Amino acid sequence: MTVDWGWIGDHAADLTELSVDHLQAALTAVVLGLLISLPLAVLAHRVRLLRGVLLGLANVLFTIPSIAIFVLLLPVSGLTRTTTVIGLTVYTLVVLLRNTVEGLDAVPPKAKEAARAMGTRPLRTLLTVELPLALPVIMAGVRIATVMSISLVSVATYVGDGGLGQLFTDGFQRNFPTPVVAGVALTLLLALVADALLVAVQYVLTPWNRKGGRA
Repeated sequence: MTVDWGWIGDHAADLTELSVDHLQAALTAVVLGLLISLPLAVLAHRVRLLRGVLLGLANVLFTIPSIAIFVLLLPVSGLTRTTTVIGLTVYTLVVLLRNTVEGLDAVPPKAKEAARAMGTRPLRTLLTVELPLALPVIMAGVRIATVMSISLVSVATYVGDGGLGQLFTDGFQRNFPTPVVAGVALTLLLALVADALLVAVQYVLTPWNRKGGRA
C-alpha cells in the first residue's frame, strides 16, 4: 500500500479540521454520558432493586449495532451532529454506569461510617468521600468510553457525519488508500493523546494513589 505524502501535505488543513470535529463529537458524548451515568449510578448504588434494571438496560442498549442506533435516530434528529452525539452517548453509558457503580461499591464502609460519625450529611459524604475514593475506577471507565467513542465516530459517516470517517469513505470510493491510512492514523493518535491526558488528570485528582498506584 503506497501512501501519497504529497496529498497529506496538501490537505493538512482539512485533516486538522476533521480531527478537531471528530474529537469534539467524541468528547461531547463522553461528557453527556458522564452527566447521565453519575446520578443513575448513585441511584443504583443506593437502591439495590434498581441496580439490575439500570445495568441490564445499559447492557441491552450496548448490544444494538452502532449503525442501527444512528439509523433509528434519523427520523428524530436527522442528518445532524445531534444524531452522532446521541448514538455515541448511548454507548458510553454502559461503561460509565457500570464503572461508577463498581467504584462506589468499592468505597470502604469505614470511610462512610467515619463521615456519618462526624455528622456529615449524605450529599456531602457522597461528594467529599465516596466519589473521590471511587474516582480511580470511574476514571478507568471514562478512559475506556473516550477511546471507544473516538473509534465509533467514524461510523456516523453513514448518516452524514463521522469526522475522520469521511476519509475512509472518500478513499474507498476512489480506490485511493492514502485518505484511509491518514484517517486510521489520526484516529489512533487522537485516542492515544486523549487517553494520556486522562491519565494525567487522574494523577492530579488522586494524589493518594500516586505511590505504588496504577493509572
